[in-house]
Amino acid sequence: MSRTLLSLTAAGLHFGSAPLFENVDLLIQKEDRLCLVGRNGSGKSTLLRTIAGLIEPDQGERTVMPGLRISYLPQEPEISGYETLFSYVGSGLSGAEKEESYRIEGALDEVKLDGGLRPDTLSGGELRRAAIARAFVSAPDLLLLDEPTNHLDIQAIEWLEQKLMGYRGTFVVISHDRAFLIRLTNGCLWLDQGNLRRNSEGFAKFSDWAGHVMREEENERARHKTKLRTELAWLQTGVTARRKRNQGRLKRLQELREARARTIARFDKSRIAAESGAASGKRVIEAKNITLSFGANRIVENFSTRINRGDRIGLIGPNGAGKTTLLELLMKDLPPDAGSVLHGANLTPLVIDQKRQELSAGETVREILTGGRHDHIEVRGRPRHIASYLQDFLFDPAQMDSPVQTLSGGERNRLLLAKMLAKESNLMVLDEPTNDLDLETLDLLQDVLSDYDGTVLLVSHDRDFLDRLVTSTIVLEGDGQAIEYPGGYSDYVGQRPKKNAAEKPKQARPIKTEAAKGPKPARLSYKDQRRLDSLEKEMQELAKIIETLEAELADPDLYARDKKRFDLAGARLTLSREKLEAFEEEWLMLEMQKEGLPS
Repeated sequence: MSRTLLSLTAAGLHFGSAPLFENVDLLIQKEDRLCLVGRNGSGKSTLLRTIAGLIEPDQGERTVMPGLRISYLPQEPEISGYETLFSYVGSGLSGAEKEESYRIEGALDEVKLDGGLRPDTLSGGELRRAAIARAFVSAPDLLLLDEPTNHLDIQAIEWLEQKLMGYRGTFVVISHDRAFLIRLTNGCLWLDQGNLRRNSEGFAKFSDWAGHVMREEENERARHKTKLRTELAWLQTGVTARRKRNQGRLKRLQELREARARTIARFDKSRIAAESGAASGKRVIEAKNITLSFGANRIVENFSTRINRGDRIGLIGPNGAGKTTLLELLMKDLPPDAGSVLHGANLTPLVIDQKRQELSAGETVREILTGGRHDHIEVRGRPRHIASYLQDFLFDPAQMDSPVQTLSGGERNRLLLAKMLAKESNLMVLDEPTNDLDLETLDLLQDVLSDYDGTVLLVSHDRDFLDRLVTSTIVLEGDGQAIEYPGGYSDYVGQRPKKNAAEKPKQARPIKTEAAKGPKPARLSYKDQRRLDSLEKEMQELAKIIETLEAELADPDLYARDKKRFDLAGARLTLSREKLEAFEEEWLMLEMQKEGLPS
């Protein structure tokens, strides 16, 4: 009996005169668990719809095994025309199956949704779960899934993983969730420049395989004295060069996590007995016993944390648990019911929220970045030529004067990140920054955040992204409990308390032990108040001196031209930075004393 479920032979599809893909040969066989990867705009979703039979190829043939049940999950489920969730999920059945209401009820129960709800009232996560229920309700032989984890929280993603692990059929999935792909796939389809390549290993081996393919193709072009295609430069950057940089980053991240673990342990101890000395490093945010409720809904209760310069903090939890609200509390955009939040000196935050700003379709890339037709852009206070800066974000410099409307979705996301990340900041706040980003842009964002010398607060459901980036993870369980664990998502999984069905689960050591107390009266003496008033001006003056010295040392010819001046400027810079750090610690201690908070 043939194992082939579906095949494409010499299939091609054109948009206008340009081929989206051509001469595609594909066999999908029983027990295949394939991921379909490629750049945004490469045609992945269109190819998946062609496999599903929703689009007819311009050339070639599509052959399907008789009686094959195919179920397709689109990126954007179509809910118009359905009065209830029950009827929407039931539309995944055919013929007499539509009368088998128990199948619909079972599918809805599995995703914890009420069949009587109207589809147009659902949140993004609820609609995605309903679409997954519809995809599974017919018990298909072949599942075609386009970004199934979009809008799902981590709990729902892990449930879907378990569902697919137990699924006895075949699937092809498009996803930007690396952890999801690594756990589930046994083969890779790579669509690039209209060509489809296949590897018989899962996504875990994609980087090594793709790097090998790129090197072979580059060597072949070199032998024929042909130029490497600009369109493939993203992969060479994303696979080969990035791998080398990541080795150093991984070591550095581990060091930062160990330092963060010591900070958490020390801060927890200080809740019982005050520390004998000042905490090491600059304090950026100090939250003390904060509590917030909306009516009967307790968002966070009695939570404390101390965030230092250079920390990269991830916030995770189910949809609706209050992650964005906790961000607002930590940023002092929302006052707590009890407790307090104190910020360090000279914070310059950059906030990238879920909505993201829109790009004007009529403007060019150059105009978006520079505000006009200039050749330079200010990148965190320093001038950069726009061509060089665009290459950092995987653009061809020839795209400088391209209208935004000609860019793909992935390119627009990269352009928006380039615009936002150029702004000067020392605290970056990102709420779901990985939504709708392709793999190359996720890599790019990770690069930027890994090299960022400020502090990062990050809400994300992307487990791999968290594992590769954050120094600690604050987990909101949805019951008012907020607990901080050193490390990324995998570290949290290893540290979280094991649940016992016979008893209420014990909580891991939270960074909070005391009852919330109101602010105490100011305790500053006249002398201390005068010192506090003068510190801010002194810190601003030192910051200007540091900026001047950094600019002087940035001159690549200074060392050769005047070594004595180079050494003197370097020594002054080191001393100025140390002095500024001491001033900031002193300022923070006085502010905390003024607010009646323990230091």
